[in-house]
Amino acid sequence: MAATGVIGAQKPVSVLFVCLGNICRSPMAEGVFRTMTRSDTRVGTIDSAGTGAYHEGCPPDPRTMNVLEENGDIDYNHSARKVRSSDFKDFDYILAMDGENLHDLLRLQRRIIRNGGAHAAPAKIMLFGDFGGVKGEQVVDPYYGARDGFTIAYTQMTRFSSGFIGQVLQGVDAAEASNPS
Repeated sequence: MAATGVIGAQKPVSVLFVCLGNICRSPMAEGVFRTMTRSDTRVGTIDSAGTGAYHEGCPPDPRTMNVLEENGDIDYNHSARKVRSSDFKDFDYILAMDGENLHDLLRLQRRIIRNGGAHAAPAKIMLFGDFGGVKGEQVVDPYYGARDGFTIAYTQMTRFSSGFIGQVLQGVDAAEASNPS
């Protein structure tokens, strides 16, 4: 977790974005967030995963990559993977794209805690849309729809990422100011 280290500095915040198959929404969120935080030292590991293993090893959907590229997010390479138990310890924040994935993540986290204790899964599991200004906002899966669904998702990812940066990373700055080294 974003804890104060030995010398009083905050460790960088790590973020995992999660959708169902890890080829549309979560890699798009990862790509947008990577671009927005490229030189931000408050951010550490950024990754994405799926609650299902349907597309494990596959690249993102071409429509995801097209929308990212059209918006200048061109330095992105990803291979789909399924959420791992270790993610709940390795990431500070695990951000779900919709309520179903949020439910699945919370259930998995409870199982990990039941088997290994609270220290085994300290990640904060949240709905990514909660950072967009509307509590409970979800990203509709664009996979089965037209291309405009990917454009809508991109707009949401940009807004949610900005909200996360404002709420969470500004909080890191405030904590550092109140805990000088």
